[in-house]
Amino acid sequence: MRQFRTEQGLTLRGLAARSGLSIGFLSQVERGISTIGLTALGSVAAALDRSVAEFFNEQPPDPDGAGGEEPPVHFTLTRRESVTRQFASGQQTYRMLSDRGRQLVLEPMLVQIAPGGRREDAYGHPGEEFAYVVEGELLYEVQGVEHRLFPGDSLHLRSNVPHRLYNDTDQVTSVISVVTPRLF
Repeated sequence: MRQFRTEQGLTLRGLAARSGLSIGFLSQVERGISTIGLTALGSVAAALDRSVAEFFNEQPPDPDGAGGEEPPVHFTLTRRESVTRQFASGQQTYRMLSDRGRQLVLEPMLVQIAPGGRREDAYGHPGEEFAYVVEGELLYEVQGVEHRLFPGDSLHLRSNVPHRLYNDTDQVTSVISVVTPRLF
């Protein structure tokens, strides 16, 4: 984050103004004192005109399909034996469940949320989110109201509504999540 910020000649104050996050929080993330959730990282990425994947030392996806066989426009097929991309952010690990389709907008992921950790501030952003709990329990707060989700429970929301999630149990929680727009 610091590298991308300084490349653009931005101060922490400038990045805070663009991203809607506090200067103190951004400073703590840059110094490794605090972790940043994926939603907040999405705001930082947008403010720096970067993809979220670039913060994980990944090459951004090639939207034109150059550099290899051009993928189909209308679908992707991902086999169970395929090697899928995986990212970690704070207490959460995101495993992509689909290859990137050129004109497809959903981002299906298997999210594993470690127990405990820091509760992020509730935050809204463009798009939609769907979460289906496969294993464990998940506390999902939407507009200040907490909802405890158990295996088989799901939640679907417009992401511009302030929300946050947290695993307050002592075991890992696994969630199938589908978001728009794509994060990685």
